[in-house]
Amino acid sequence: MTQKILVVLGSGESGCGAALLGINKGYTVFVSDGKQMSVKAQTFMAEHGIDHEQGTHTMSKILQADVVVKSPGIPDHIALIKEIVAAGIPVISEIEWGFRFTQKPIIAITGSNGKTTTTAMIHKLLCDAGISAGLGGNIGKSFAAQVMGEEPDYYVLEISSFQLDGMVEFKPHIAVITNITPDHLDRYNYNFEAYVASKMSISTRQNASDQLIYDADDPVLSHEVSKNNLNAELLPYSAESTLKHGAYIDHKTLVIHTNKQTLTMPTLHLELAGIHNAKNAMAAATVGTLLNIRKETIRQSLEHFQGVEHRLEHVLKINNVTYINDSKATNVNATYYALESMSAPTVWIVGGQDKGNDYTALLPLVNEKVKAIICLGLDNEKIIQAFGNVVDMLVETTRIEDAVKIAYRLAERGEQVLLSPACASFDLFQDYEDRGRQFKQAVRNL
Repeated sequence: MTQKILVVLGSGESGCGAALLGINKGYTVFVSDGKQMSVKAQTFMAEHGIDHEQGTHTMSKILQADVVVKSPGIPDHIALIKEIVAAGIPVISEIEWGFRFTQKPIIAITGSNGKTTTTAMIHKLLCDAGISAGLGGNIGKSFAAQVMGEEPDYYVLEISSFQLDGMVEFKPHIAVITNITPDHLDRYNYNFEAYVASKMSISTRQNASDQLIYDADDPVLSHEVSKNNLNAELLPYSAESTLKHGAYIDHKTLVIHTNKQTLTMPTLHLELAGIHNAKNAMAAATVGTLLNIRKETIRQSLEHFQGVEHRLEHVLKINNVTYINDSKATNVNATYYALESMSAPTVWIVGGQDKGNDYTALLPLVNEKVKAIICLGLDNEKIIQAFGNVVDMLVETTRIEDAVKIAYRLAERGEQVLLSPACASFDLFQDYEDRGRQFKQAVRNL
């Protein structure tokens, strides 16, 4: 009997994990990366004897595949993917690939904003409760690489819309959708409905024994949940309304109603500021309640959660000016939350690769809180049009070091410098992490 062939497109964390799982399950594996592989990836290929190529895609080899696992960074609409699909070869995500080889329950979190923080909160909560939990998807280690050998009790996965687009059988036991606002529209032909459908697909294969936790205050999300005839137990959470089923805040008490129990606890004294973080904590607390974690453990775990790197991360205070790294804010809605949480006049560093942004929603906050804008990008035209008449000072630069030095000159004692780009990073940086780390280094070099 001939071995089945797995072709992996891309050699990042997910690609290497998918390849490793393929070898473990007896597949002949070929990894094809259209770009140059990192030294780490090349070393990995050599160590495991994996057939691979870089800087090109050899279609004659790729089209021999029984299944193709592609990096979430590769769009579906390019010629390479269309040719594979036309040949009748299934193209799936690394998450879908890993799911086919595990029976463990999965807690999956998606949303335009807040999904990384919520995922990290939930993972920490499970660990604090003594439950073994794997962390994967957009953060942590490759999910596919984790399903080999001894597995944890649960997997906690942050899932992007790009990953959801490559799902066929994937079904989380508990799904969380934090919100849905315009993002990545460049990947969806600027069709918001297509992006919304991608996010909602996290729940389409759930059944009555599964749960969907979602923000009832988000109008798009509430509308989609009401019209989609979903089978999961619906557990909304709200900071604005009292709910008969789900989570809400009653005066200073957090109340969570599920099918099995009602839990109440004093409102959390969170390390992280902002209503959006209170909502992330409500989602995490609901997960904890479903897993019968003691409420004291839930409260202590969430109250001591420190946040994630590149999300409203306080870097340093220099001359009584606070420098904040929010590089993970790659869309307008994320930056809205960041500006909303600013408590002093702010020098705002913004810009990058535009994803179809509409900056209108930021105008009131910029008018109220921002004293100067520093544009950090190759094309800043939309930002200048949106805010040029709102602030007294607007400067353009393409170097993070220059942006930080300009901010240092503009910010006065008691004020804040905020990197919250509202854009992707790929015009000047490898990714948002690279952008955030360069920002932090530039601040330390002041």
